[in-house]
Amino acid sequence: MRHLIIYIVLSVAITMMQACSSQGTPADGGGDTIRMKYARLLTMVRYADHTDVLIADPWNEGRLLQKLRIDSGVPYRKALVFTSVHCQLMEYIGCEDRIAGVCDLRYMNIPGIQRRAANGYVAEGGDLMPVADCGDAMSPDMEKVVTLAPDVIIVSPFENGNGQQKLQRLGVPVVLAADYMEESPLGRAEWMKFYGLLFGCQAKADSLFEVVDSTYQMLRQMAIKMPKGRSILTERKTGPTWYCPGGRSTIARLIADANGGYAFAGDTHPGSLALSFEQVLAKAGESDVWAFKYQGGQPLTRRQLLDEYHGYAGLKAFRNGNIYQCDTSSKPLFEETAFRPDFLLREFIQILHPGTDLGGLRYYTD
Repeated sequence: MRHLIIYIVLSVAITMMQACSSQGTPADGGGDTIRMKYARLLTMVRYADHTDVLIADPWNEGRLLQKLRIDSGVPYRKALVFTSVHCQLMEYIGCEDRIAGVCDLRYMNIPGIQRRAANGYVAEGGDLMPVADCGDAMSPDMEKVVTLAPDVIIVSPFENGNGQQKLQRLGVPVVLAADYMEESPLGRAEWMKFYGLLFGCQAKADSLFEVVDSTYQMLRQMAIKMPKGRSILTERKTGPTWYCPGGRSTIARLIADANGGYAFAGDTHPGSLALSFEQVLAKAGESDVWAFKYQGGQPLTRRQLLDEYHGYAGLKAFRNGNIYQCDTSSKPLFEETAFRPDFLLREFIQILHPGTDLGGLRYYTD
């Protein structure tokens, strides 16, 4: 234990020294490019009175998805946030008071947001302002959005089409949060530096990222020294399709960093793979472990899983009973792990290396 504590302290110290020695490099036009250690889709260039933020298009190499200008000393203060992961991040970095409205409230496993959105909630004293429920992220209630009058809106790029076009017509900055398309967990987590800048909480965001980075690297080095772990199959069939993480997705990288096996590791897609059950069975049917998420109620029994789809009986992990389930209605896996990948890496190491105790499982049950 003493050696582990020393290792963590040294890791944090090294990360902080690296951060201090990489404040930025000169960019064209007199600005300084803020060094990104892992993020590949995000570029920030600091000038005397503002910062330019360039977001690369993850679907079209060489093209720009969005360019934003953030004036120095003028953070946004009234945000409409479509995604639960960004609401959770804003709590992490101490700017939850900037959240004025959300979409998909019923799916947000964040007690503070639910309390502030509850009917009859009234802010008192130093309490935070109420949170408006602006409806479905794919089709927001535009009347509520207009009434809310946010000064910035955060959406995921896949939430485009008519809904996003309507938002852009409001004349309010719409931030396309493409962080989920990063190919590494730490690459996505590093976007917290951008969101910290956006809301005037940059120092807290930078500090949190140093903790996430150093903890993740410590866990990764620990896993590398272990014998090769078990192989894992994630998610389950949805209608006719089974969505598996692509080989260049953050989940695939997490599995690799946990020193586990993943049947689709050789794939080149950063997003999800839409597969038939037959494709999954042929490629990943012999995976040692099956881990999936469900919404509400008790963990699914083997009988219930077979009633859902009889083909599950063909999975090695099903036959051997190596099934791990996460109830996302009570466990904040979605909310927490996007910007705290060290939490999920700790989870995967324990699942893929039986007998390893890193404090117990946080999200999954077996």
